[in-house]
Amino acid sequence: MRLPPISEPTQDQASLHARITDRRGGVPGPFAVLLHSPHAGDKLEELATTCMRDSQLVPRLRELTLLIVARRLDAQHSWNAHIDKAVAAGVDREALDRLARGEQPRFPRPDEDVLHQFVTQILVEHFADDETYAAALAELGESCLVELVIALGTFTTLAMLLNVFEVDLPPGSDPPFPDVRDFQRVLRPDHADSPKAEPPL
Repeated sequence: MRLPPISEPTQDQASLHARITDRRGGVPGPFAVLLHSPHAGDKLEELATTCMRDSQLVPRLRELTLLIVARRLDAQHSWNAHIDKAVAAGVDREALDRLARGEQPRFPRPDEDVLHQFVTQILVEHFADDETYAAALAELGESCLVELVIALGTFTTLAMLLNVFEVDLPPGSDPPFPDVRDFQRVLRPDHADSPKAEPPL
């Protein structure tokens, strides 16, 4: 990781470390970065906990949302930390393997397919067209859709923290994406520009 270990934590850093450890059994991945800015980091960690543990989205869709963000932002650490959790929650592993390779995942469940289209369009186009929005609204409902967009922002922030500060992959894990090595692209997938064409990821 680019940031040095904190050898002499301030009171705020020590308190945040204790709170994260209490919730997560340690200070994994991007949360180690947050210790370097404990005031903002505390709020982001709390929001991340809400998005992953207390959201109206069912766990299967929470995990899928995080993985779609991880693939779009090349956040290898997030992918490796959550792929097994997503499969355990019911997401099809073969579809996730296709997603990791930059192919159309072809999720077998309709709600996963709708969520993938909605999330991908936002991350690529920064907007949701009427058809995609209507499909997501019908599938999830108003309140859940708002929470999904909040989760997108939160997971995107965590992914950027992992990449900018080069947080190492979990021990024993391999790079999950064929087009990314270390913290650089080695091959850029042919992302489609049109949301109607469905970008390959």
